[in-house]
Amino acid sequence: MMHEVGIIGASGYTGGELLRLLCHHPSLRVAWATSRQHAGVPAGEVFTSLRDFTRVTFSAPDLTQLPAGVEAVFVALPHVEAMSVVPALLARGLKVVDLSADFRLRDAAVYSRAYGHPHAAPDLLAAAVYGLTEHARERVRAARLVANPGCYPTATLLALLPLARGGALGEFGAIVDAKSGVSGAGRGLKQGSLYCEVNEGLTPYNIGRHRHQPEMEQELTAAAGRGVRLTFAPHLVPLSRGMEATIYLVPPAGVGLREVGALLRESYALEPFVKVLPDGKLPGVRDVAGTNLCRIGCTDDPQGGRLVVVSVIDNLVKGASGQALQNMNLMLGLPETAGLEAPGLFP
Repeated sequence: MMHEVGIIGASGYTGGELLRLLCHHPSLRVAWATSRQHAGVPAGEVFTSLRDFTRVTFSAPDLTQLPAGVEAVFVALPHVEAMSVVPALLARGLKVVDLSADFRLRDAAVYSRAYGHPHAAPDLLAAAVYGLTEHARERVRAARLVANPGCYPTATLLALLPLARGGALGEFGAIVDAKSGVSGAGRGLKQGSLYCEVNEGLTPYNIGRHRHQPEMEQELTAAAGRGVRLTFAPHLVPLSRGMEATIYLVPPAGVGLREVGALLRESYALEPFVKVLPDGKLPGVRDVAGTNLCRIGCTDDPQGGRLVVVSVIDNLVKGASGQALQNMNLMLGLPETAGLEAPGLFP
């Protein structure tokens, strides 16, 4: 059975990645894709790599023009914009995966502080399922609204949630030293994303103040059953796509590399998209480019008494559109891996 879906905000990087993934999906067809800037333009003219794979033409974002057969919608709008659209989609009986930050935080006051804007639909926050798929699978299956996690939180939480639940995350919390490719900043024209600003550089930004930090602390606190604090240091690196989080932690007494590695491997042994390397082996972003995989490795620092966990994802796939598709597959009763099993961009 073929299901028809829509994408609102389909001409950004995450929208384009959704189109790429859905071109070869066995059970989903894009029946509606919107773009204010490119309304009336074929998607293959905006994303030329898709020219021979999709016949979708972008439409204006007018919900009155939503085709009757559409069952579910991906919302790939910036934060603040998404929450003005999602309630209307839910009122029409549609299933929604929102790729913005608008429904990730459960507390409207925390959202307002992080994003500098009051929440326009606070009544939906409790109903939204935080869609880190491996840790919310059954809730995602039953959800009408899934808040797709941010890219930094996806890389970080996949590495730390098993430790928080298993009592292996010490009182110190963790230092998360993370690097993201430039596509994480979106497709809009910004000085900080220009080639000459980014090339041959590595730029730290918003240390301790990044909007994703409350999201990570929210989920880790719930998993640990106590407050968990992070020092979060994001950096922009000259890559088109890719994300790496190097996480430093001081485990509780009696917990070392062997215990942490075993806990991670046990947690993800049956997961199709999370792969834990042998102790002492560490992954790189090239290992996951173009895939929905997260690869995790851990090692120790015997002299410093610390453990180091490294988590890598493709920020556009597992960190955004691939995870959104993984969630939508579950919401529509399809195999979770459908449309996501192709190899990556590199051999």
